[in-house]
Amino acid sequence: MTPLPPGFLRAPFAHRGLHGAQTPENSRAAVRAAIHAGYGIELDLQPSRDGRAMVFHDYDLARLTGARGLICQRDAADLGRLRLAGSEETIPTLPDILTLVAERVPLLLELKDQHGQMGATDGTLEAATAAALAGYAGPVAVMSFNPEMMIAMAALAPDIPRGLVTCAFADEDWPQLGAARRAELRSMADFDAAGASFVSHEHHDLATPRLADLRAADAAILCWTVRSPGEEAAARRVADTITFEGYLPEIPA
Repeated sequence: MTPLPPGFLRAPFAHRGLHGAQTPENSRAAVRAAIHAGYGIELDLQPSRDGRAMVFHDYDLARLTGARGLICQRDAADLGRLRLAGSEETIPTLPDILTLVAERVPLLLELKDQHGQMGATDGTLEAATAAALAGYAGPVAVMSFNPEMMIAMAALAPDIPRGLVTCAFADEDWPQLGAARRAELRSMADFDAAGASFVSHEHHDLATPRLADLRAADAAILCWTVRSPGEEAAARRVADTITFEGYLPEIPA
């Protein structure tokens, strides 16, 4: 287990960067805005066809770029020319963002599951992420809903802190998963196998007893995605820090 860096739990994390009407999510502009405000930054990673780690949330390009098709079906250079949400921003690579952040604020990177079953992947995104982070000295951690991706990251980049993104895994929200796999994910059964040091759990489900067990074992508890001061106050009764969007939380001293 690799613990989170000192100070990683102080500042709240801006969900997909500090984005808004004129600032697309997961963009360089959203990253700059979060840095300027002093927040940590949570970002999403998807693989390009040629094996680069792209900073982008969706599997499909349509919502954010208007282009047709899947992000994994295009090369990084092509993706880097697509405009985000009608802005002048384009899709960045993870190395682009690391250069921009330059170790100034904590980064929380979510590797997106690649086949919907939360099982072993072909390793493309994990390898690209590890390669991009090699030599990066700033505070950074990786996480995923898919524990197998974190097990792979443990082998590729053992010194980078790893976590699981978790929730109640309700049947209606995860119909593509079998009941047994949902139960495993709900219980965070792979926490130790992944060498995880934290979870980022859905803020509406923070009362689940498993989080108390993890805290007793010195795991850090993060949560997603808080959208108001009231939700933050409730979440902070359990969580060490929050991922937020839609308002500006205070940064604890």
